[in-house]
Amino acid sequence: MAGLLKNLSDKSIDHEFYSPYPEGYVKGKTKYIIVLGTVMSGLGKGILSSSIGKLLQYKGLTVAPIKFDGYLNQDAGTLNPFRHGEVFVLDDGTESDMDLGTYERMLNINISKDNYMTNGKLFQQILNKERKGEYLGRDVQVIPHVTGEIKLFLRNLAMKSKADVVLFEVGGTVGDLENMFCIEAARQLIYEEGKENVCFIALTYILEPEFLGEQKSKAAQLGIKSLLSMGIQPDLIGCRAHNPVSEKIREKISVYSNVAIENVVSLHDVKSIYVIPGMLRQQKIGDNVMQLLGLSQKNTKTEEEKLWKAWEGFEKNIISPSKTVTIGITGKYTSLRDSYASVLKALEHAGAEIGAEVQIKWIETTDVEDGKLKAEDALKDVDGILVPGGWGKRGTEGKIKCINYIREHDIPYLGVCYGMQMAVIEFARNVCKIKDANSTEIDPETKDPVIDILPEQKKIENLGGTIRLGGKDVEVKKNTKACDLYSKMERIRERFRHRYEVNPKYISLLEKNGMVFSGKHPKYDIMQIMELPKLSYFVGAQYHPEFTSRPLSPNPLYLGLVKAAFKKRYGK
Repeated sequence: MAGLLKNLSDKSIDHEFYSPYPEGYVKGKTKYIIVLGTVMSGLGKGILSSSIGKLLQYKGLTVAPIKFDGYLNQDAGTLNPFRHGEVFVLDDGTESDMDLGTYERMLNINISKDNYMTNGKLFQQILNKERKGEYLGRDVQVIPHVTGEIKLFLRNLAMKSKADVVLFEVGGTVGDLENMFCIEAARQLIYEEGKENVCFIALTYILEPEFLGEQKSKAAQLGIKSLLSMGIQPDLIGCRAHNPVSEKIREKISVYSNVAIENVVSLHDVKSIYVIPGMLRQQKIGDNVMQLLGLSQKNTKTEEEKLWKAWEGFEKNIISPSKTVTIGITGKYTSLRDSYASVLKALEHAGAEIGAEVQIKWIETTDVEDGKLKAEDALKDVDGILVPGGWGKRGTEGKIKCINYIREHDIPYLGVCYGMQMAVIEFARNVCKIKDANSTEIDPETKDPVIDILPEQKKIENLGGTIRLGGKDVEVKKNTKACDLYSKMERIRERFRHRYEVNPKYISLLEKNGMVFSGKHPKYDIMQIMELPKLSYFVGAQYHPEFTSRPLSPNPLYLGLVKAAFKKRYGK
């Protein structure tokens, strides 16, 4: 067997193996946890995977997550947020699935393109290799070549991250055709890495039909049977359900799947995903996974408990907040909360920091634009307003009407990306008296393009008229609210995803009338933070501050908004 495995990376046409290894790769040095879904998608595989990663982190282990999506897009950049949820932007500019945001927040790490794989990205790499002749004349097939490239992707991540454990989440479910070869590659890992180095976790769903009044496990059993039929024996099963899963149901799942009862865990609905790590810890899942993979704890028990104490303080503020504030979110995707996943989490982080629950009021700006709803009626019962990022013309005049009311009535305001641009347009129209002020994204023929793509900006950082993506440095002006919010830091790093900018031709006029641009590009006249210092809290950011917010370190702009809203409501 050892001789056979030694030759697995050989590309010769004399045998059927193709399983390349990165130079210096040592089998067993990195362990693999593979998370798969059954019954239905959207159950929270990323939440489960990242929560287990959290347990291992606090034991002193280094973890590296990776998400596989079966669609043929090379990344999530062109996906409609109404269909797929938000596009999460990594520091290196990768436009990714929203689950990677869950990983960054839960594990408090920055990840990159090496942590994200799609069928489109995978096939592109394979076709590029085929055109270069790297398969040495072989007919390129799903097995062994596609499966081989998936395993190489995983091993490359293991090498680059130097992780003790790679967390591999396979999107969708075991029944999806586009996932078949990815699941087959995962099965082959057992063969090549050894069972002691690979742990399979299945996430299933326990039905509880209201008309029956009891939990049913048959759908879950059939989903697990599909997994078993593909040659994969799960080591641990997470049971998603509305209510805590009964011991009777857990026993049924255990017997049917050959998984020990202590490794069949209840993952019922809770107030926040940030409760999940503690829930798993109570069920000793971290210890069980360590035992399954033969891992040794690196932190002392005292160090582990210290980390958990800080997390439990955060968790307590989410579960039992002392106060509440209401933040209105204006947008056009308000019927799908996943479109604003990072925004909601950033508000949750900020609320927990001050011990307040942030309640959300969704405001459909197309209704304000159409006159079905007056801005004052939409905003009368909120403590603060957030206008998030967006694209296109629809709903923009409704946003501008809302911002006008907010500014005139001094309601705490945060404008993110498009929200900053809308605030600049509103200010230009109603304070600077530039009646036709607009964005060329909304009206390409506008006479006063206060928001525009400028020829000189297209040359900066290879923009070329396309989206400005990823982590960039921002120079913060001294003696401004932004400088105070960022703890007097004069240079920060935030993540961008936009095309349009504040037109430099109008900056002096905007500033003359009281607008302060407190953050800019370090070299060029690209304005990245704006504020109205005469108001209690009126801030706009051209970047997306929600992408860098973390549970125990909320983004300063979101924290500032929630604190201002709290003060407005309670007067302190």
